[in-house]
Amino acid sequence: MNYDIVTIDGDGIGPEVCQSAIQVLREACGAGVLNFLPFDGGAGHYQRTGHVLPDDTYAACRKAHAILHGAAGLPGVTYADGTEVGNDLHLQLRFKLDLFANVRPIRLYAGVKSPLADWSAGQIDYVIVRENTEGLYASRGAGVNLRGEVVTDTLVMTRLGVERVAKFAFDLSRRRQGAPRDQQRRVTVCDKANILKSYAFFRAVCDEVAQSYSDVAIDYAYADAITVHMLKKPDFYDVIVAENMFGDIISDLGAATVGGLGMAPSAELGLHHGLFQGAHGSAPDIAGQDVASPLATILSGALMLRWLADRHGDAHLHQAADRVEKAVEDVLSHGDAIPHDQGGHARCTEVTQAVCRRLR
Repeated sequence: MNYDIVTIDGDGIGPEVCQSAIQVLREACGAGVLNFLPFDGGAGHYQRTGHVLPDDTYAACRKAHAILHGAAGLPGVTYADGTEVGNDLHLQLRFKLDLFANVRPIRLYAGVKSPLADWSAGQIDYVIVRENTEGLYASRGAGVNLRGEVVTDTLVMTRLGVERVAKFAFDLSRRRQGAPRDQQRRVTVCDKANILKSYAFFRAVCDEVAQSYSDVAIDYAYADAITVHMLKKPDFYDVIVAENMFGDIISDLGAATVGGLGMAPSAELGLHHGLFQGAHGSAPDIAGQDVASPLATILSGALMLRWLADRHGDAHLHQAADRVEKAVEDVLSHGDAIPHDQGGHARCTEVTQAVCRRLR
């Protein structure tokens, strides 16, 4: 089987890292397996046309097997209310395609030095699952600014929304090997159930879902406390599930413990659609200089292969994803081409070529 993949390069370093990922994915899968279809979108496109997500791009995303995105956003390109135009590209896709689960793997690769002392490859390996369409982000475009004096944004949760992301987290834990510390399959619920009714509701619904997963332990952590636990005992975690805003914050903290956003892949998944991109921004200050690390986007491509493999029963794509992740780790651990964000001097193209050589 072959697959149609819509690619949206976007802004800043987006074109560089997206094209790097395409090159690696072609090398991993072989000719004719992935059909990459380039479409426009992002802040630069908005400046030129007034549309951040053109109709033809959205139509193509709906039809494609998956979406691979570089990055979006440019300094000073905002809407009248001050919000950034670039973020609106994937936010629109997130809500229109109902991509309710944001998946952020936090894994320490060999060859990457964690800022946490005495932690080595394999000891940090968990996944943050962020509810992606509700929570505080439900106020996107709907908050109230009253005369510049009173501003409100509303946090919204629904039973359906919490149930489905909780089930996603428990199902994911079942497919994993458990936490590095004790091999226990475990879902940690991150909330503020001690303060706000909305988060007490979030926890209660997660508890209900947990009753159907006797083989997976359930754990709880308040959002403030987990920022300490993620630094002091990262090997305890297997899967963490959180409301939209909390998940947004702690996933970046987790990325910092395993090499930064340049090592942070991301997937936004729904029942029928999937969008994949590095968790970093568009970094316009280094755009066009060939110094950006493509690894987060390459690893996001590996997530895409796994998702497609699961949906279509394609063992070849599972093997290709394994090979991509191993090639990245080999490049880093053997010092083939260390990107700037990891303390090296290799250019984006050099890192990409090194990964492709490992794949061969």
